[in-house]
Amino acid sequence: MQNSLYTGLFASLTTEHRMAMISNNLANVNTAGYKADALAFKDTMLHFAHDFIREPLENLRSEPLFPEECLRARTRIATKKTDFSQGSMQFTGNQLDIAIVGEGFYRVQTPQGEYLTRSSAFTKGPNGTIMTKQGYPLQGTGGNIVIPPGTSNVHISSDGAVYADGNQIGQIAVVTVEDPQLLRKVGNNLYATTEDMDLQNTLAARQTMVSQGYTEAANVNVVTEMVNMIEVQRMFEAQQKVMSTANDVDRQVITTVGKAR
Repeated sequence: MQNSLYTGLFASLTTEHRMAMISNNLANVNTAGYKADALAFKDTMLHFAHDFIREPLENLRSEPLFPEECLRARTRIATKKTDFSQGSMQFTGNQLDIAIVGEGFYRVQTPQGEYLTRSSAFTKGPNGTIMTKQGYPLQGTGGNIVIPPGTSNVHISSDGAVYADGNQIGQIAVVTVEDPQLLRKVGNNLYATTEDMDLQNTLAARQTMVSQGYTEAANVNVVTEMVNMIEVQRMFEAQQKVMSTANDVDRQVITTVGKAR
């Protein structure tokens, strides 16, 4: 019964990962620009050589040359994918709320280097720098974008040009990558790139635009995630029962075999 025990164990570990992913999606339902994650699974059945052999029988009473098919489940996670579809637009009226409409990411500078983000809620730092809520400066084509002291009106056009009281002070950099699935989440709604990634300026190519006064809501479907959570809980309970039953059978076998006769 060890196969049943290990099957339940691996399935429970997989279910634990899926529950953590669902919990993270629900925890970020109010995070501007957050993109939901989903797990994909591969074929989990372990096949034996004789499973693929179908030998001819002389008659109905002939004994088969090979044993019956035997498949063993080995639950495995194939990959985790991020849904980069557009979230809904929410009007805030805040001058520094800047949502991306279409594909692309903002560039932000952190102590660990430059990262990408879809966050659309920004603020003004002590020295006037436009930055994320975590304090990471938003990058323009020429570096940090700094709002001059005493500025009463900040206007950001759809092509990312930033104006302070009518004077342009910077140009927001929005970039795209060929395959967003290669990006790696590092926390704080940030994505890390690889060295060989080609970042292309999407605003210059007119492939996307930014909208001032709006934030992009997380693309998390709360109802779907709650249903998934209930499903995972039921799966975990079933897997626990498989392990418990396998353990009881093993104990009974050991007890019966070990009795003195």
